[in-house]
Amino acid sequence: MNRVLTATIGGVAAMVTLGAGFNDAADTASAVVAAGWVIAAAGCLASGRPAVARWAGLVAVLQGAAAIWPQAVPLAIAGWLGFALALPDGDLRTLPRRIVTGLGALGGLALTLLVEVSPGGYATAAVVAAGTGTIAIVARCGPASPRQRAALQWTGAALLLAAAAGAVIIGLYLLLGVPETPMAWLVGALVIVPVGALFGHLPPTAHVGEKALLEAVVVAGFAVMIAGVYLVVVLGLGRLPAENERDLLVSSMAAALVVAVLAIPVRNRLLHTARAITGRGGVPPEEILATFGARMSRAVPFDELLLQLAESLKAAMAPAGAEIWVGASGVLQRTVSVPDLPPERITLNDRERVIVGRTRIGGPSWLAIWLPGMLPESGGLVRVAPAAHLGELLGMIVVRRPPDAPPFSENDDQVLVQLARQVGLALHNMRLDSALQASLDELRRRNEELQASRLRIVTSADAARRAIERDLHDGAQQHLVALSVKLSLAGEIIAEEPDVARAMMSELRDDVQGTIAAVRELAHGVYPPLLRNHGLDQAMRSAARRSALPCAVDVDLPRRFSEETEAAVYFCCLEAIQNAGKHAGADAAIEVAITADDKALRFTVADDGAGFESAGEGHGFVNMRDRLGAIGGALTVDSALGAGTTIRGEIPHA
Repeated sequence: MNRVLTATIGGVAAMVTLGAGFNDAADTASAVVAAGWVIAAAGCLASGRPAVARWAGLVAVLQGAAAIWPQAVPLAIAGWLGFALALPDGDLRTLPRRIVTGLGALGGLALTLLVEVSPGGYATAAVVAAGTGTIAIVARCGPASPRQRAALQWTGAALLLAAAAGAVIIGLYLLLGVPETPMAWLVGALVIVPVGALFGHLPPTAHVGEKALLEAVVVAGFAVMIAGVYLVVVLGLGRLPAENERDLLVSSMAAALVVAVLAIPVRNRLLHTARAITGRGGVPPEEILATFGARMSRAVPFDELLLQLAESLKAAMAPAGAEIWVGASGVLQRTVSVPDLPPERITLNDRERVIVGRTRIGGPSWLAIWLPGMLPESGGLVRVAPAAHLGELLGMIVVRRPPDAPPFSENDDQVLVQLARQVGLALHNMRLDSALQASLDELRRRNEELQASRLRIVTSADAARRAIERDLHDGAQQHLVALSVKLSLAGEIIAEEPDVARAMMSELRDDVQGTIAAVRELAHGVYPPLLRNHGLDQAMRSAARRSALPCAVDVDLPRRFSEETEAAVYFCCLEAIQNAGKHAGADAAIEVAITADDKALRFTVADDGAGFESAGEGHGFVNMRDRLGAIGGALTVDSALGAGTTIRGEIPHA
């Protein structure tokens, strides 16, 4: 396919050469435009855009045909329309574009087959095609990708420049009668379009499509404006210029166009030179505002961003130094300073925070009232722009100048105010990011604790089942086996030795009571019946009676709580009592207190024993924390050597 396209382009080039050699000026201009399309097709093909290259080659063929046979101009116009509709990828993807392209081709073919078509008819067709193509390009700019948008913007810029050139040519012809063959110049100006379309697909130039479009708008606007001004001048004369006036008018129009094109870059250069002369060289304050906003959208560390801002401020408007203060809750710290200054902190009361946060910008008089510590000791000019968000003071921008420097202008103040707003927004976003990161870290920590807690719960449940099995095997089961053996013996001797049998039956009664006691003790370890039937008061008093140390219980509860809550409190207190019995010492005593209010159920288990250095994370404490954590509670342990141990738990009401 690429070879076929290359051969087609070569043929078109030959045809264009022949057309340029045998026809008038308009046909020569048409041949030049066809050559422009040939170059565009070759460039698009080399850039890996074969579909666009095919369309450019087609327009080159049709334009070359029009150069040789002017009757084919409508077909060339239809080709231009098809190219515009096929942008940016050379593909007519939607049905409306295919329909419009087909209608354009049919219309061009119909006009070509008509023997006589006036130049006005060609002009009307060209205007309709140009308008349709422009609308299609504008409509596709929004949803296009950056690469596609660049191609559309370059083509749009070329169309604007071509239209502006046409307007200037027509104005010159109407006012001054030059050029003598305006049609040739109008056609020749169209060569800008294939050149612009080519630039939109070349990698070195495609990325500046937006800038090209903006510059094209400026140049085209100036050109049309200048042509309009001169038209008004001529109309004011009430006559066309005389022969000796035309050269002067043409020269002045050309000079005006040159000035219009060079006005913006020359102005920027002159401003730069003026700043250098007045000691205010470097980056203009307006550019600081623009570049800071651009840097905020990039992945630049915030400390580096503030340092770059301070350096830019010093270079642009603060020869004596620039500082940026950051803080919250009325406490501000000097975070960045150029030149480097030692850290410093200021604290504002509530009223000062409100006043400073609502201030737009402050000078020496304002500082003397609200921030006197920031006034320069050696004099000089200073400006402070508070960085706030939604009325909350988050920082300040401070810029200084020597006493003999020019005063801060209104433009300087405006730039500082805008910068302070952006810094305030950035600080607010940074705080949100920090809070979000802290929340994520907390969630991650809680998730890890939850996973560990689940593992401990599963392990504890397995251990509890093994303990129950062991207690049943070593306790109640052994009692039941002994009862079975004694019952067998009693059955064998009851008739022969009734006295021995009666004594054995008495032993059997004692053994049955022991078995009942063992089963009851096992049941108490699983879930105490007293807790289920009578609540924490009686269950804890029963547990206190089984304690190895003296244990006092004080339960003051307004009502019963859920089974899960009461079980958690009971087993935590039981675990604490057992730990005290093991480690507090033989002379220690235990006090248990359980209370509740409108917010939470609380318990305390305190002993006056030996204590230990730190709460630690022993197995018993881990079990208690897991039990309370499962229902939203928390546990704290206070202990010291020789001062005993106090364990507190709290379970919020649901």
